[in-house]
Parts: sequence; C-alpha cells; structure tokens
Amino acid sequence: MTFNVLKIIHILSVISWMAGLLYLPRLFVYHADPKITEETYSTFKIMEKRLYNIICNIAAILTWASGLLLLSYVGVQQWIILKVIFVIGLTVYHLFCGKWILNFANHKNTHSAKFFRFINEVPFLILIFIVILVVIKP
Repeated sequence: MTFNVLKIIHILSVISWMAGLLYLPRLFVYHADPKITEETYSTFKIMEKRLYNIICNIAAILTWASGLLLLSYVGVQQWIILKVIFVIGLTVYHLFCGKWILNFANHKNTHSAKFFRFINEVPFLILIFIVILVVIKP
C-alpha cells in the first residue's frame, strides 16, 4: 500500500471517528433529559449503539491501523509521540462513550445533560492539539 493511499485512509477514518465522538455526546444530552418518553429513550439507545458500533469503532480501528502503518514510513519523531499521546486520550474518551451507552441501555445513567454538554467539548479540544502538531511538527 502506498504512502498516499495510507494518508487518505487515515484522514478519512479520523474524520469519521471524530464525527462520531462529537455527535454521541450530543445524543447523550437529549437522552439524559428526564422528560423524554420511554419510546424516545429506546430510540436514542438504538441510535447511540449503531453510531458507536458501526461508525466509531470501525473508524477508531482504521485510524489506529493506518496511523501505525504511516509511522513505519516516517519513523518516530517527538511530535508524533505527542500526537499518539493525544490519540490515546481520544481512545480513552471513546471507551467512556461506550460505558455511557451501556449505562443508558441499562437505565443507569447518573450524568446530567449539562455534564454531556461540557464533555462534548473534550474531543474537539484534543483534535485542535493533534492538528497543530501535524501541521507545525514542532
């Protein structure tokens, strides 16, 4: 596989993963509303599970796989080590999203809509640092 094809796969998978990580907490905001009906609650459970399993998980795996393959082309550099640390942070956030999905599925959510509004900013902030590292390569 050529370097450019790997970069394309990596960029597309990152975009997909980030879209999912930014949208999931927005669903959680509405799912955490105590005024929603049981039917709406069930709809959110289905939407969250599908988004997480079909989009987020696959995109995360492709992001990691293509990123590690790209690493074999460019070698380990200081900025890449920092980037990987931030990507590990996104992965931890991803896993927390999975935990929150299970909590909603089992009617055990303990977080408010306000919490999910706040936590929704985390992946965007991490993404900012990753993009800066990739562009500037300090």
